[in-house]
Amino acid sequence: MTAKTVADFSGKVALVTGGGGGIGRAAAELFARRGAAVAVIDTQSNLGRETVTRIEEAGGRARFIEADVTTEASVAAMVAETVTSFGALHCAFNNAGVNSPMIPFHEMTLAEWNRMIAINLTGVFLCMKHELAHMRQAGGGAIVNTSSGAGIVPAPGMPHYTAAKHGVLGLTKCAAREYATSNIRVNSVCPGVIDTPMMRDFIAGKPDVEKAMVQTLPFKRMGRPEEIAEAVVWLCSDSASFVSGDSMLVDGATVCR
Repeated sequence: MTAKTVADFSGKVALVTGGGGGIGRAAAELFARRGAAVAVIDTQSNLGRETVTRIEEAGGRARFIEADVTTEASVAAMVAETVTSFGALHCAFNNAGVNSPMIPFHEMTLAEWNRMIAINLTGVFLCMKHELAHMRQAGGGAIVNTSSGAGIVPAPGMPHYTAAKHGVLGLTKCAAREYATSNIRVNSVCPGVIDTPMMRDFIAGKPDVEKAMVQTLPFKRMGRPEEIAEAVVWLCSDSASFVSGDSMLVDGATVCR
């Protein structure tokens, strides 16, 4: 059996939004272990700095940048600070997002709708806008966006989340086609039920809810953040050099489109 080959990101710079925990933290740490310098982006400075500390203690390079992905000036500054700090931006993982309790469609308020769309869709658009502008000038790069199984099939009781995640796939495809001639690849990952702090908040400490949910999953377990991170880092690597415009399901056969 030959040794497992892993992508080498030595000399590369990766940016990860939502890097303070869950999938974002796992991806930031994996990028760093593979040799990349990592800009860890989050609104919660304590969590973001904790990710940076974990990376540095493991021998990697990272910097925390506080940014709000719903504000264009903040996003522009985030990209500029990444480039100033590390000299480049080669890979971006646009992962910042929120969830919410299930709400019947007819009871959803406009405020709830607007908050979800602002963070989970407009935030991805703004990050891509400024990342693409830099990568186009720099000669190329790779972007991965976090969508969801709810970007492919509906999540009843979560019309705002479903719409946002479907929208992320549309943005991904549009940018992939438009920027292929600029040597920029754009893909998305569609995680299934993953054991993250956000999922734990959704379950709200109810063992019966967790048990019932897990029983619906083909693997009879939740996925791990590290399993999503592996897909993200692969999509950003040279091993995926001809993969662009894809929406990769990482959900343990839950959707099976």
